[in-house]
Amino acid sequence: MSDTTTARPADALRADDTPPEQTSSGTVRRVGGVTGWVDDRTGGAKGVNYLLRKVFPDHWSFMLGEIAMYSLIICLITGAFLTFWFVPSMGLITYDGSYVPMQGVLMSEAYASTLHISFDIKGGLLIRQMHHWAALMFIAAITVHMLRVFFTGAFRKPRELNWVIGTVLALLAIIEGFAGYSLPDDLLSGTGLRATQGFILTVPVVGSYIAFALFGGDFPGELIIPRLYAVHVLLLPAILVGLFIVHIVMVAVNKHTQYPGPGKTNDNVVGYRVMPVYAAKAGGFFFLVFGVTALLAAVAQINAVWVHGPYDPSAVTAGAQPDWYMWFSDGALRLLPGWLEFVVFGFTFSLNIALGSIVLLPLIYVVLGIYPFVERWVTGDTREHHLLDRPRNAPVRTGLGMAAITFYTILALACVNDIIAIKTGMSINDLTNTFRVSLFLLPPLVFWITKRIALSLQRRDRDTVLHGRETGIVIRTPDGRFYERHEPLDEYTRWKLVSFESHAPLELEPATDANGVARKGARKDRVRAALSRFYFTDRVEPVTPAELAAAHHHGEEHEQLEVPAVATEQRITSGQH
Repeated sequence: MSDTTTARPADALRADDTPPEQTSSGTVRRVGGVTGWVDDRTGGAKGVNYLLRKVFPDHWSFMLGEIAMYSLIICLITGAFLTFWFVPSMGLITYDGSYVPMQGVLMSEAYASTLHISFDIKGGLLIRQMHHWAALMFIAAITVHMLRVFFTGAFRKPRELNWVIGTVLALLAIIEGFAGYSLPDDLLSGTGLRATQGFILTVPVVGSYIAFALFGGDFPGELIIPRLYAVHVLLLPAILVGLFIVHIVMVAVNKHTQYPGPGKTNDNVVGYRVMPVYAAKAGGFFFLVFGVTALLAAVAQINAVWVHGPYDPSAVTAGAQPDWYMWFSDGALRLLPGWLEFVVFGFTFSLNIALGSIVLLPLIYVVLGIYPFVERWVTGDTREHHLLDRPRNAPVRTGLGMAAITFYTILALACVNDIIAIKTGMSINDLTNTFRVSLFLLPPLVFWITKRIALSLQRRDRDTVLHGRETGIVIRTPDGRFYERHEPLDEYTRWKLVSFESHAPLELEPATDANGVARKGARKDRVRAALSRFYFTDRVEPVTPAELAAAHHHGEEHEQLEVPAVATEQRITSGQH
């Protein structure tokens, strides 16, 4: 074999090579020309290149936000289809469509057009049900996504603003859903609108004016459906889409959070680029969500307005509940006592209704929105966080979240107290009183239990890191003592168990300075110190390298006690000693 090679140009390495300009197709050149033309006029190539090269981590829980986004897209597509035939009018007509049981019935044009979509338009009922199911999935996905963000601490700096945007999205999604299922003007939606008008009337001083302005007079009026239609198809979708775009852009700008693990730090993101891996997965996931929504719409009936009939105040019966995301508000109305209604200077204040219907809904999302700032103030931690917490490593936060879920669940169950009473034969008064007591007792109890479980899991993780996994092998030493052999953890597993921070409670500074003068902000510092003690008095410190080295040293001493000629090993099995 010769050790020398003949130098030849790259295009002459093979006789059948073609020049570079002959290998590119005309289509590629045309696409390149179009993109170059667009970039010359918009300068968007840099931004597109940045987004396509953006790295996103890979974890199943990150798909929850994607489900919300895809469900919103499905809502927009199906909603556009429905606008072709839906008539947002309260004008009365006599129905003469194909649904025989309703023929000759006087109803609004909104209700008649809904029947027309359901029975006379090909695919209309499927699209209607897809629209409703997608709306429910949208709100459910936002809710579960927010729970994931909360329990893992993904709302910390620099994502506080994105968390606020998320809470506004969740609140607007609920309002959008209510506006949507109120449009058909069937018996169920009309009952909901009538209740809403009553809620508005309970607003002190200005309630009657607001209700008159919204409904255009006494209920039901002729303006509420057209106004709800404009809000539902124009105003709220525009705000939702705009906030969603801002939310996603901020995720890209702030970097995506990731779960702790080897090689993952606050300064990097370990995952896949948008192109080609992430985009392909996201596209496939969209069609999966679309397919599941279509399957639900095809096999699971929802909002069968022809069963309810048109709205008629005289036909309202018990057992009417709103969609699930409004249960907690309806449940609060059923639990609030009647003595909260009183008269002052001739004015009636119905707080037994206003607190549950008007105050509770925005109050919940205000509390959610300010929580990141409260936690940052309590901890005094102003650093950026790109690694997520394991819920067990933030026991108080996890306990508060579980207490909030318990609070919501009790209110939601109270919404169906009449149904529960009918199905179980129990007294509705006993159920209501039970829910009232549980609303005050169960959330603190769940908080305490959750916190203790989280601390116990932390202690187990600490013990596992120091002593390794139990192998089930018992070692007997020459002097008759017994030890169980433990298998050390691998570095990847150990990393996840030790890579967290445990904040110490803040120390309270003296209320006065060296001259005995009251220090400015002393009262605020006392509140902050009290909250810090509440958060961090009970804590488990992560294992330090020194502790780990000492534990390994003692473990080696135990291993040295093995004497093959004398010591025996026994495998711990069920029923053996």
